[in-house]
Amino acid sequence: MQAAQPHASIANAPIGVFDSGVGGLSVLQHIRQLLPHESLLYFADSGFAPYGDKPEAVIVQRSLAIAQFLLVQGIKALVVACNTATAAAIAAIRQAHPSLIVIGVEPGLKPAIALSKTGIIGVMATRRTLESQKFIALKTQLSKESKVSFLPQACVGLADQIEKGELQSQATALLLQRYVAPLIAQGADTLVLGCTHYPFVLPLIRQLLQQSGKQASDVSIVDTGDAVARHLQRLLMQDCCLHAAGSPGTLGTYTTGPRSGLSNALHNLLKLDDAKELVQALALA
Repeated sequence: MQAAQPHASIANAPIGVFDSGVGGLSVLQHIRQLLPHESLLYFADSGFAPYGDKPEAVIVQRSLAIAQFLLVQGIKALVVACNTATAAAIAAIRQAHPSLIVIGVEPGLKPAIALSKTGIIGVMATRRTLESQKFIALKTQLSKESKVSFLPQACVGLADQIEKGELQSQATALLLQRYVAPLIAQGADTLVLGCTHYPFVLPLIRQLLQQSGKQASDVSIVDTGDAVARHLQRLLMQDCCLHAAGSPGTLGTYTTGPRSGLSNALHNLLKLDDAKELVQALALA
C-alpha cells in the first residue's frame, strides 16, 4: 500500500523547541542531525532562567505562554527541551493544545538500567526535576521492577554555569566534583544527565572521572537528546507531516535575555558562524 503523502503546508511548517536557556540546544543539535530538512524555531527563556528554583505554577504559566507564542509562529510540533518544564508543565501544554505534537524530555532512567552492571545509577538534575511527582513516580516504578537503586543528585548552580558559557572553568569543575564524586563513591557505574544543559559539560565530567582513576568504559553516561529526536521523527511520520528531503531546513531563534548570550552559545556550542543574525530578542508577558 502506498504511504500517505504529507500535506505540503503542514510538512513545511517549523518545529518549535524551547528551554529555560541554552541547554535545549543539546536537543536541538540531535534534531538537526537526524532531521536536516526540518525548519526549527528555538526559544531560550534566558531572561526568566533558571526554572529549577521557580514554583511549579509559575513554570506552567510560563511554558504555556511560550507554547502559545510558538504556535503563533506556525509550528507543527513542540519539543519541551527542558527537564524542569517537562516535569511541571507538559500535561498542561497537551491539555491546552490536544491536536499538537508535544514531546518532552525526562531523565533517561530506562536506558540507564540497560547499561548499568552494578544496578546503582546516579541521576544528575535540578532539584525541581528530582522533586517532581513525574520523576518520583517513574523512579519508584522502575526501582520496583528492576531492583536497581537510583541516586538522585541535585546539581544546584550547574545550569547557571553553563548558561554563562563556563564549560571548562575551575568553578564549574569544582561544582561537578562536588556532585559526581559522591555518586561514584556509592558505586554508581551509570550517570544520567537529567538536564539538557549538562551534555555541554560532558568532556569535563569525563575528565574528572579519569582523574579519579575511572576509565571511559567504567562509567556509562546517558544523554536523552538522541532518543527525543528519534521520537519526534516517529510522530512526524505517523502524522504524515515529515518534511520531504530537499534543501536544508532553516533555523530561527528567540531569547528573552541578551541577544549576545544566545548568539555566543549558538557559535560556541553548535559552531554556527552566522549566529548573530539568527537571534531575535523579545519580551514575553
